[in-house]
Amino acid sequence: MTLLENHPEKNIIRAQLRQNVLLKDLSESDRAELEAHLVIVDGNKGDFLLHQGVREMEQYFILDGILKRVVSNPEGKEMILRFADEHDMETSYAALRLGTPTPYGIVCVTKARVASLPLKEWITFLNRHPETKELFEYLVMKGMSEIMAHTITLHLLDAPGRVHRFMRKHPELEDRIPSKELASYLNLSAETLSRLRKRGKI
Repeated sequence: MTLLENHPEKNIIRAQLRQNVLLKDLSESDRAELEAHLVIVDGNKGDFLLHQGVREMEQYFILDGILKRVVSNPEGKEMILRFADEHDMETSYAALRLGTPTPYGIVCVTKARVASLPLKEWITFLNRHPETKELFEYLVMKGMSEIMAHTITLHLLDAPGRVHRFMRKHPELEDRIPSKELASYLNLSAETLSRLRKRGKI
C-alpha cells in the first residue's frame, strides 16, 4: 500500500484514473484534491480487499484486473454478486449510510491494482462535488439493480440461458474470468459449464 504521490508509477496510474467512469470528467484541481488521499493497493488472485462484516470501509477505483463482490454464510458457502473490472469502482456506500457492517466482501479474481481511500473521505469529497455525487449514487443504484436482476435470473433461466445472458451483458469479461468463478456466479458446477461449451450449447 503506497500513497499515489509516492508511487513509482504515479504518472501511469493518474492516466488510468482519468479513464475511470466516475473520475473522467473531474477538473484538474478536483482531481488533484482527490489524488492526495489515494493509496495504491496491489492484490493477488484470491486476496480480500474488504471482508464481509467489517465497519472500516473503503472506496475502490479499479486500475487493473477484476474484482468480485461476494457473500458467504458461516459454513463458507459463497455467492458471487457481481464482477467489476478496469474503469469501474467498488464501494460499501449503502452499508455506511445505513450504519451497518458491510454485507459482502470484495475479492481479487485476478491479480489486481486499485486506488482507494476511506469511504468517509470519499463522501466528504462528494459533498463538495454534487455532479460527481449524483453520478456516483446513480452507479450505486445501477449496480444494486443489476445484482437484483442477476439473482432473479438464477431462478428463472436454465443453465444455457444464464450463460447467454452473461455473455450478452458482459462480453468484455467473458474470456477474462476463470471458468470456476464464472460457473459459481451462474450457480453452475464447473463441469456443467464445460459440458455446455463442449456440446455447443453456449
